[in-house]
Amino acid sequence: MPLDQYVYFALSSERTSAQEMTALLGIEPDETTVRGSRRTEPAIPVCHSWKVVCREPGLRVDDQVAHVLDRLRPHTDRIAKLARQLNQEPEPGSAARLQIVRYFRDAEGKPGRIRRTPRRVPISSAGIWIGTCWTSLP
Repeated sequence: MPLDQYVYFALSSERTSAQEMTALLGIEPDETTVRGSRRTEPAIPVCHSWKVVCREPGLRVDDQVAHVLDRLRPHTDRIAKLARQLNQEPEPGSAARLQIVRYFRDAEGKPGRIRRTPRRVPISSAGIWIGTCWTSLP
């Protein structure tokens, strides 16, 4: 069964912009989003986000995770400090997360239609799975 996957680490906030996060961290992100850049009322996306991503095809998921973590490791103290700062924001959208996204495709390589189970686990007839590791710092 054909499979596409990628891994990313993201910091998100309703208040702190990705540009501010970049300045605080001293690391250029691979991807960013700007709160309200697609629609302002209600804001879509709901949060600013700063991401380091590995989309290299052919790598095992653990190698993609290692690639992202290797890029972040020299900056752990600044990332932890910013994650604690974002955790203090009163808005609910602030988070630090490591996310693994896998798309299982059908025999022709097409994604299936998404349906949700009662437990809210994303699946499809072609099999889409999303896993997230949330961090919580004291």
